[in-house]
Amino acid sequence: MTLRPKKPSESKVVTTHFVMPDDTNHLGYLLGGRLLHWMDLVAAIVSQKHSERVTVTVAVDNVEFNRPIGLGDIVTIEGFVTRAFNTSMEVFIDVWAENVPKGNRYHATSAFYTFVAIDSAGKPIPVCPVEPETDREKYLFETAVLRREFRLFMAGRINIESLDKLVERLREVRNTLSNF
Repeated sequence: MTLRPKKPSESKVVTTHFVMPDDTNHLGYLLGGRLLHWMDLVAAIVSQKHSERVTVTVAVDNVEFNRPIGLGDIVTIEGFVTRAFNTSMEVFIDVWAENVPKGNRYHATSAFYTFVAIDSAGKPIPVCPVEPETDREKYLFETAVLRREFRLFMAGRINIESLDKLVERLREVRNTLSNF
């Protein structure tokens, strides 16, 4: 069975949240765990829309909180599939925050999530490939292989020689796709 390629725009999800008192710590900033929860939900919806299957989170890449998000700020989370492998998908999540009264919008964090589509018995099943359209989507598509190999290395599933090859390919990609 051949699976029809899908454009990232077909599974793109954008959500908006208003930071309420129950979402914050004692300093009045959004709890990191709450933001990670919102991000995971967006990534899950994206992966399920892309695969048209139930999906499960396999990995989340490094998440760095660039700036605290305050009480009353509006958080916008955008996600789309960057690339699909056999049964897994990489989902890119971008988070923006906005203090409307101050007219201040800023980037809060980004992350890559890995999801796997599963059947009713919980076994991984194939997912449709991604057909990128924009320059940004093409860049993320091409570099997804590198991120995947790095994840596999960090999980101990590939050896150091493979990592050396990965580093060389990263240099090549950086040189050819340096406009991002």
